[in-house]
Amino acid sequence: MNMFTANGIRVNTRVDGPAGAPWLTLVTGIANDVSMWQAQMPALGGFRVLRYDLRGQGGTQATPAPYSVDLLVSDLVSLWNELKIQKSHLAGLGLGGAVAQAAAIKHPDRLLSLAACCCRAKMVPDFAVLWHGLVETVKKNGFESIVEQTAQRWFSDEFKAAHPGALDQVRAMIRRTSQEGYLGCVGAFLGLDLEDRLPLIRARTLYISGAEDKMGGPPALMAGLAAKVPGARHVSVPKAAHIANIQNAEGFNKVLVDFLEG
Repeated sequence: MNMFTANGIRVNTRVDGPAGAPWLTLVTGIANDVSMWQAQMPALGGFRVLRYDLRGQGGTQATPAPYSVDLLVSDLVSLWNELKIQKSHLAGLGLGGAVAQAAAIKHPDRLLSLAACCCRAKMVPDFAVLWHGLVETVKKNGFESIVEQTAQRWFSDEFKAAHPGALDQVRAMIRRTSQEGYLGCVGAFLGLDLEDRLPLIRARTLYISGAEDKMGGPPALMAGLAAKVPGARHVSVPKAAHIANIQNAEGFNKVLVDFLEG
């Protein structure tokens, strides 16, 4: 792990893969950190992979709310500039997928391609209810009070029963999030409003959903997003819920690598 100062904060980063290979940047979501991509790394050996934690998540410095998606995009672009990355493939999951879409709209010259995973482009009232409830619970009872329900929400019942060790790792990852950063990133997510601008995306684009994701980025919703981006496709990973890259790493890796190398 390395710490770089970008956009005025210390950003926890990790770089893997051969120097000189095309860059691929992986953007985490809310209460995620760089460890969430560990199962992808063996499949991404042909890329110079940049992983980093969003503001206030994992090891990256938190600042007081409010945060916005635009702020998180500025963090990303500032990190690229710090590392002298002119162009990169860009993939993000959850809030990271929203940040990736926003970066593709705002900085089209910096992207080699876009893979938006298990995500949305607009906050809607029914989904916002969940997040407002989580914010109130955290403010009242502390961050620990939402760790278990967050871990439970991300995976199918079958996966949770079969992989208790994976759930333990996920709980540990969630606990590495600062309360201040959690509230800031949830606030940014609640303000998400990109859908009308998706036709502006010019990068080669793939939307990847988990076939069993009922809430974070359901397949039908993500197919609708892909339809708004010129030339974009949507692929759903079987036997995977919201954190598809952990629940079915092999299936997710094949979809992502086939797209990146296509």
